[in-house]
Amino acid sequence: IMIEIKLTKEIVKQCKDKAKDIGKLNNSITKGKGNLAGIVGEYIVHNYLKDSEWKNTYSYDLIHDNKKIDVKTKRSNYKPLDYYDVAIAETSLHQNCDAYIFVTVLNDFSFAWIVGKKNQKEYFKIARKMLKGQLDPANNFTVKANCYNLRINELDKI
Repeated sequence: IMIEIKLTKEIVKQCKDKAKDIGKLNNSITKGKGNLAGIVGEYIVHNYLKDSEWKNTYSYDLIHDNKKIDVKTKRSNYKPLDYYDVAIAETSLHQNCDAYIFVTVLNDFSFAWIVGKKNQKEYFKIARKMLKGQLDPANNFTVKANCYNLRINELDKI
């Protein structure tokens, strides 16, 4: 079950300030344009997992229950449906984390959803490899970079 969060102007402003501090991320598919959405994703997961530490390192974003968690955020014009995909870009394979938590943020920053989580090793055992330029027939999306995709309904609940 996805967790819906109403985003406030205050949340978005706090995240904008943090995104500016980060600058363009290495290996960013969107060349840094997704920084704000990424920070919003980390912010809401950090706040949802009350006792997490927000680290924002090269390999992971949070520590929760002694596990290194990387938050993967996707921007969208629509509320996510359970048959939509989450993705890990091939350029992120270097990351040393224990698990991923996936978030979708609306492009207008009005709402966000924590859509699920998956242990890193388990994720790559069942993910579908997609190549840049390939059309995913399940959602009619042309893949922007080599990546590993899973459906939201294949993720574990938070």
